[in-house]
Amino acid sequence: MNLKQFLPLAAIVALSACSPSDLPNNNEDASTFNLISTTTIGGEGAAEISAFDPITKKLFVVTNTGVTQIDVLNLSNPALPVAMGTIDVSPYGGGVNSLSVHDGKLAAAIEGFVKTDNGKVVVFKTTDYSVVKQVTVGALPDMITYTHDGKYILTANEGEPNDSYTIDPLGTVSIISVWNNYAVNTIDFSGFAGQEAALKTKGLRRFGPGASFAQDMEPEYLTISYDSRTAWVTLQENNAIAKIDIPSKTITKLFPLGFKNYNTPSNKIDPSDRDGGPLQNVWPVKGMYQPDAIAVLEDRGIPFLFTANEGDVREWPAYAENKRIKDLTLDAVAFPDATLKQDAKLGRLNVTNTLGDTDGDGDYDELYSFGARSFSVWNGLNGNLVFDSKNELENKCIAAGIYDDNRSDDKGVEPEGITLGLVGRKSIAFVGLERADAVAIYDVSNPNNPKFIKLLPAGDGPEGLLFIPSTKSPSGKSLLVVSSENDGTIKVYQVN
Repeated sequence: MNLKQFLPLAAIVALSACSPSDLPNNNEDASTFNLISTTTIGGEGAAEISAFDPITKKLFVVTNTGVTQIDVLNLSNPALPVAMGTIDVSPYGGGVNSLSVHDGKLAAAIEGFVKTDNGKVVVFKTTDYSVVKQVTVGALPDMITYTHDGKYILTANEGEPNDSYTIDPLGTVSIISVWNNYAVNTIDFSGFAGQEAALKTKGLRRFGPGASFAQDMEPEYLTISYDSRTAWVTLQENNAIAKIDIPSKTITKLFPLGFKNYNTPSNKIDPSDRDGGPLQNVWPVKGMYQPDAIAVLEDRGIPFLFTANEGDVREWPAYAENKRIKDLTLDAVAFPDATLKQDAKLGRLNVTNTLGDTDGDGDYDELYSFGARSFSVWNGLNGNLVFDSKNELENKCIAAGIYDDNRSDDKGVEPEGITLGLVGRKSIAFVGLERADAVAIYDVSNPNNPKFIKLLPAGDGPEGLLFIPSTKSPSGKSLLVVSSENDGTIKVYQVN
């Protein structure tokens, strides 16, 4: 592919708000990303998500460790970030969950003082942190993003229930019209309730006790098309992706994601933390994709959706769906090998109790585990699966000696974050592996066939991945900023 052919794709894939006219450093090579700085913000719960303002060269970092604030770092020298104060967000709600920056404005998604109440978006100036606007959005705004043109701010409002499952807010998406004095439209999924049966046959999950269809949908993460007209949002617990038309403020499609078959050689997994492993094999189990983060790459008119298939469990004091296979009654015809329930085999693997009893006789004919231990590429027009990394992420971590076998019975390496960027002349995907404490780098110039490049060691529990292109970078070189929530560190990687 020559440069003239590549530039439209390059402009679209620049999720860090690089304008189409910005030209990257064509000599960069993603294989040369290396760590140049580590900054500790705090302990567990700090440094969850970061956002960068190229105007002030400030990095804004979510911190929820007994205090509710946004830490601010001077990133003028990425090799030596300097702390320069905080923004107190405690007056606005119970915790800040996500940040996004556009044109000198920092938008923060803040949950209510009571989690099930409506949340807020507060917009600050990145210069003096004065409040530009605060508006009400849906319950538990979990992720926030500006559209590329800056005309809208969108939040994915997860709407989790309370611990007793007596209050379950609607899962919603709020669309804030920045151009119209920050007017808010909050939309829900009630219009799809009539399609529930058909959607379930394709892999959608709706199972919360006493919850309506709209209450049960739980938006997690958003990505925006480069023309700022379309959004896609993951519904993690529901194993689906929703497509949204931004100008009309409507949800237009729901894409159930189906299931992954671990009983094929290319999908081998290690399902036990008690097998002396890691020991990978084929097993009669399926995985629910249940993506967390999502990013879009547009190529030749097709939006390719990249998802990190982390998996998630509804586990509250009043209701929990997760069970170990050894605690289930398995159908003797579907599972004739009784030794499968041994700890060293499938006994320790956590699965959902909401799927698998296909004939309603009280035993399980199929088994469904949480997440897919992979990243995937989906067609954003029809929801079809284009590519899945199968078991490559775990293979690479095992080979590197960083696989955490203690998580084998849960979700393996647990891919959680994903972001895209243009490095040199190649489109690159960065996949955060929460339990392997690493970031996998892939060449995705051909979104139908991503190619592994390397692993980067990260902090403990990498949560937020932020790509800063060379055109916006203070150093003039592409940067990757990784925020890790378990040790509160910010790690900055740079192309050599």
